[in-house]
Amino acid sequence: MSSDLARLLFGPDRHRVHGPWRALAADPSMHRRPTDPTSDQIDASYRRLQRLNTLADPAALAADPRALAALHEWTAVVDGGLTVLAGIHYNLFLGTLLDHDPSPKRPLDEFLRMERTGTFLCTELGHGNDAAALETVADYDRTDRSFTLHSPGPSAHKFMPNTGPAGGPKSAVVAARLRVEGRDHGVFLFLAPLTDEDGGPLPGIAVHPLPQRPGSPVDHCVTSFDRVRLPYEALLTGAHGRLADDGTLTSALGSRRKRLLRAIGRVTTGKLCMSASAVGGARAALTTAVRYAGHREVTGSRPDRRVPVWEHRTHHGPLLEGLATVYAMTALHRAAVEHWADHDRADPAAAAAAERRVAVAKGWTTWRARDLIIEARERCGAQGLLPVNGITAYAADIEGTITAEGDNLALWAKAGAELLLESDPLDPAARAVPGGRLDDPAVRQGLLRAVVRLRLVRARTRLREAPARDGLRRWNAAAPDALAAVTARAEQEAGDALLAWAGDARDDDARAALEDLHRLFTLRRIEAYGALLLGAGELTAEQAAALPDLQERSIGRLAGQAPALVEAFDLPEAFHEARPITGRSYQEAFAGQA
Repeated sequence: MSSDLARLLFGPDRHRVHGPWRALAADPSMHRRPTDPTSDQIDASYRRLQRLNTLADPAALAADPRALAALHEWTAVVDGGLTVLAGIHYNLFLGTLLDHDPSPKRPLDEFLRMERTGTFLCTELGHGNDAAALETVADYDRTDRSFTLHSPGPSAHKFMPNTGPAGGPKSAVVAARLRVEGRDHGVFLFLAPLTDEDGGPLPGIAVHPLPQRPGSPVDHCVTSFDRVRLPYEALLTGAHGRLADDGTLTSALGSRRKRLLRAIGRVTTGKLCMSASAVGGARAALTTAVRYAGHREVTGSRPDRRVPVWEHRTHHGPLLEGLATVYAMTALHRAAVEHWADHDRADPAAAAAAERRVAVAKGWTTWRARDLIIEARERCGAQGLLPVNGITAYAADIEGTITAEGDNLALWAKAGAELLLESDPLDPAARAVPGGRLDDPAVRQGLLRAVVRLRLVRARTRLREAPARDGLRRWNAAAPDALAAVTARAEQEAGDALLAWAGDARDDDARAALEDLHRLFTLRRIEAYGALLLGAGELTAEQAAALPDLQERSIGRLAGQAPALVEAFDLPEAFHEARPITGRSYQEAFAGQA
């Protein structure tokens, strides 16, 4: 059963896409050591990045969203700092360079060999999700075809890039406003060297370390520029904008905002990487909790009898609900990766749909991963608080994925506004028929689709009823239901993807387990929306009354399947050896340290 589940979890090209990174996670030297001093941990993450660079063709990796996502899925399990560094270097930095026009005066060899590490400087102290309002400027001088990169004030200082001395010399892709004789052409990207061979900032560049954040440490800093000269080829060009020697800008895109979004297009692949990190960390946390529950014993019904804590419904119920959710999360993530990798880039509508699906998957998976990691930590009791058992790192690191590559709430607001503009969110023929059997997965999926429709109907009604000439008040009136519709859409699509896995299963036990996971996942969501569905007549009182018993039956069937369900996550033995509570001899491991 586990092998078939693993085939579905990791896809048909599992060994090529995931194999190298799983092998990396199987090497104990690639695991973060949380008890080491912070500076040593940061240095070790950079050394691991160098090691990672020897395992694949860097340019091919940067060009492959499937491989980039898989890399994050596995490194997030063993070293969150390495995950951050790899995502920045391969996706945001190297990927951005490869996506723009090549230049013979801007060779990539030193970045491909990682003789210089790449970083990405976009957000500023005064500007996060509003990247179009960035203040850093790059003034073009046509007399010598150069740019002057400058931070005009504190709000323009670049916030949180990994620009410290660790990791050796660094260069950056820097977002700045392109100005020609005072005329602002909007935000473009520039390649700029930042530090010398010893990691010290180059003339005109100031780097100030930020206070250490919780979780896996990275050399986050505030970075600013004081009239730094850059050559003509530093400007990254493409169809979105090219600058002639005389300062004339030509662009296939009419608006500054569209040019910016095209330039920073790698952020979408970055969202997939954040989603991958979330599902990897959540699976690892749940694996730890499930294994620990299987050999952590408590007094049974008689004083002379001890039983695993897993035997208690109050303990295994929440973890099984977590497993149902993490399987659904993984299925949704895989579907989003495939959609993004295969969409027609020449079709603006197809690109927009793929981008929105990625954003929705990123928001939902990272938020749900936070919930699951917290649940896993609680189920492990005080042992879950010990850094050596790994869960606390996941709990801290997941906060970064929620904010990075677009804050979740901002992504939700954009997606919600886009859903409001759909002419009809669902085909009437696809709507649920009230009174259907909840054992039927099609009925459950129909109810989840009904939630999306009902939320959007309410959002549109409130939008129409708000004052016509006050855009902010109209949006504020519609926003709660519009954002709730985005959540419901994510849940519906996750259910669809998980159900598709059940249909593709080859092993009967794997299919039965996936059907129960889908049943438990969807029933829990339907129960949460009970009042909305009952009030709209989409759910009958009889169906609502049946919900608790149907969920309990699935939990009862899945209780004995949990070891196989987490075995399918294919975590290497080195993972378990590094986390004492995943093994039966955990007491001896800690007693030996006393």
